[in-house]
Amino acid sequence: KKVAQVIESPAKLVAPVQQLSDIIYGDPVLLLQAKAMLVEIRDLDTLLQAINAIVQEAPAFVGAEDQYELVGFPINAILDWPMGTKSGMVFFWNPVVNATLKQVLNYWSTFLASPASTSTLTTNSDGWFGPAATSLMPNFAETFICDPTKPAYGFASFDAFFTRLFRPGLRPVPTPDDPNVIISACESQVDQIVSNVQLVADFNLKGQPYSLENMLDGDPSVSQFVGGTVYQAFLSALKYHRWHSPVDGTVVSTKLVPGTYYLESPFEGFPNPDPAATNNSQPFITSVAARALIFIKADNPAIGLMCFVAVGMAEVSSCQIEVVPNQKITKGQEIGMFHFGGSTHCLVFRPQVKLNFSVAANDNVDLSSQIATVG
Repeated sequence: KKVAQVIESPAKLVAPVQQLSDIIYGDPVLLLQAKAMLVEIRDLDTLLQAINAIVQEAPAFVGAEDQYELVGFPINAILDWPMGTKSGMVFFWNPVVNATLKQVLNYWSTFLASPASTSTLTTNSDGWFGPAATSLMPNFAETFICDPTKPAYGFASFDAFFTRLFRPGLRPVPTPDDPNVIISACESQVDQIVSNVQLVADFNLKGQPYSLENMLDGDPSVSQFVGGTVYQAFLSALKYHRWHSPVDGTVVSTKLVPGTYYLESPFEGFPNPDPAATNNSQPFITSVAARALIFIKADNPAIGLMCFVAVGMAEVSSCQIEVVPNQKITKGQEIGMFHFGGSTHCLVFRPQVKLNFSVAANDNVDLSSQIATVG
């Protein structure tokens, strides 16, 4: 639908999209890669026009019946097949491309924080409070702080809707005084739990092994986690997108790591591409995507130093850290948030931490619920 609209009525490109066009057309190699990755949208200018239109409006709640993997990800939807090509992998790994894409996404982020972005916060069929949306987000008004009697349920912008808060008391920490209980840092679905993770691994392989040196961006403490455990869980666009501390402790350090925005595992692309390839590439993107690192020294010495890793998966992918080094934090305290898009997160533990997990792959996990004990 979007492609048809821009073909019929092409528009002047906004500044960051024009910049993206300029770097592609100004580099023969990038131009060759960009043209080679086009699958459904065969014309590069049409692709740029589609991106240009998307970043000037709020995403609608659209998707085929019972197939909402890409709801809220309109750019990801039009790049889904290009991302799965060999040329697309090279293109979307290019640091100049990613730096420019970040400017495009920043432009969109600014719009999504404006009052004009509430246009899709309606009860219409394609609105985020419409029939399809409410079937996937039941009891919304009872669950989140909002006012259904007001336009846009009282949200001042799409970003305010996306970063919405639970109503008080809905996600209590079950055992706040038990230091041996580790809680879920996000409202999410468990992707996997992997032990004996390595310092350096070829994350391009089919199994997508974790590579700590890459994931933790070469942090001086990375050697302490070799042989340890990574817990990873996914947040869809429909989820609560704030992060909370899984333990009581002290923030040691924080870091925002620049990275890719539309890169997926090479084993999720052609010749058998999957529309959900981004979701299926979660371990891979922990080493390459834009992300935030929060190192926490738990008060419980049986846990000690651990790391929370927030990974933006597509679209705006903005990570906002809300804590600072040396800050004391309590279990369940908010420590940051994602601003629009799908996302994933990891908890990284040292090898000497004796973990007993009470959740497994594909489990849906509430924020602040118990996921493991130590000892």
